[in-house]
Amino acid sequence: MPHRLRALPFLLLLALLSACSQTQTLRGLFEPTTPHETYARRLRQAGLAETALGRDWLRAADQALHDSLTVQLPYHESGFFPSDRAVALGLRYSVRAGEAILVSLTLAPGTTPPRVFLDAFELRPDQPMPRLLLSADTASLSFRYVAETDRRHLLRVQPELLRGGRYTLSIRREPSLSFPVQGKSDKAIGSFWGAGRDGGARRHEGVDIFAPRGTPAVAAAAGVVTRVQETPLGGRVVWLSASGFNAHLYYAHLDRQLVQPGQRVQLGDTLGLVGNTGNARTTPPHLHFGVYRNGALDPLPFVRGADAPAATPKKLPTELGQYVRARAPRLPLRRAPATSAATLAGRTAERTSPLLVLGTVPGWLRVQLPGGSSGFVPAPAVRPAAPLRREKLAAEAELRSFPLPGAPAVAALPAQTAVAVLGEFGAYRLVRQASGRTGWVL
Repeated sequence: MPHRLRALPFLLLLALLSACSQTQTLRGLFEPTTPHETYARRLRQAGLAETALGRDWLRAADQALHDSLTVQLPYHESGFFPSDRAVALGLRYSVRAGEAILVSLTLAPGTTPPRVFLDAFELRPDQPMPRLLLSADTASLSFRYVAETDRRHLLRVQPELLRGGRYTLSIRREPSLSFPVQGKSDKAIGSFWGAGRDGGARRHEGVDIFAPRGTPAVAAAAGVVTRVQETPLGGRVVWLSASGFNAHLYYAHLDRQLVQPGQRVQLGDTLGLVGNTGNARTTPPHLHFGVYRNGALDPLPFVRGADAPAATPKKLPTELGQYVRARAPRLPLRRAPATSAATLAGRTAERTSPLLVLGTVPGWLRVQLPGGSSGFVPAPAVRPAAPLRREKLAAEAELRSFPLPGAPAVAALPAQTAVAVLGEFGAYRLVRQASGRTGWVL
């Protein structure tokens, strides 16, 4: 039976799966299943999990959780989803308690929008499986969540089967609280968390924001005033229970207090005026601002200025979706896009090994080895995969997505088909037909 006819029932089933949800959905911990889990369950129910492509999709999803790459925020990537194979991207990044994390993914115009599944997880050293934080699926989306603790998080990005295209991905931070001194920003902070106090006898449990006496100290979130008092250390202080944050905000050294206990305030309402009461009498006027949740937390991530959004690229890099080869005899792949990043054990490209470019960041390419694993390489370390030679196939051959036994076949090539050999991996050759179609033959 011709390959196209064999694939027809498979494609029809995938079309039905894709039609199940064309609108954006958002899931949190309170939902029983995520869009990704629902899609995987429907793959199994339709019997597609037993096909080569279905198995690869499920394997790629699991591999993205356990074999992810490491990036620093803010992170902006131009990327590519190939339509002839199952891929999933896993990125780990560190977060601080109080940071709001913004994730956005937009597909390039001119492509048929696939469903793309985004899942954010929290990684815990004492837990073998990551804990789901938030999920979404749509063609162009963004979502935001607030980090509860200092942890490492993981974002998995995976498109549905047999649908590809180019995209831009952004992960950046912004404050979860408004700034607590009117007209000021984090540039006005003059003393930070952990600085020594009383000759090293104690540590600073907050940040000091310097401003002229009488500057309004404002509610960084809506909430209820719980205490208005005067203490030897803090002088005139106000405590605010922030609604929706599971935290108490502490305002100290105020010149005047302008609220009462039990008073409900809105974001930006004035709580008091900046001064230097308490043990700050010998210092210039400033607000000591603290955040407490089962103890003191560093307030800086709660109020620090947002990461700048990435500039919208005028055009996506030409390397995306193309094959490249190493300039040197051996090129190790790195876990992160940085020269100081660790190399990945067992992930080294030989000079004849073609690397598929799946993502780009300034100066670096995120590439996939023929065996399916991936990593970062410096952009100058590779060059386009020009043909090693040209030949005609001696016998009929199946064109496959990966150079592995059981990899999905994308076409059947008759004997004497003219091809350009772009690279080699084990007993396989990466070939390109005159039509431009590319794949692996044994």
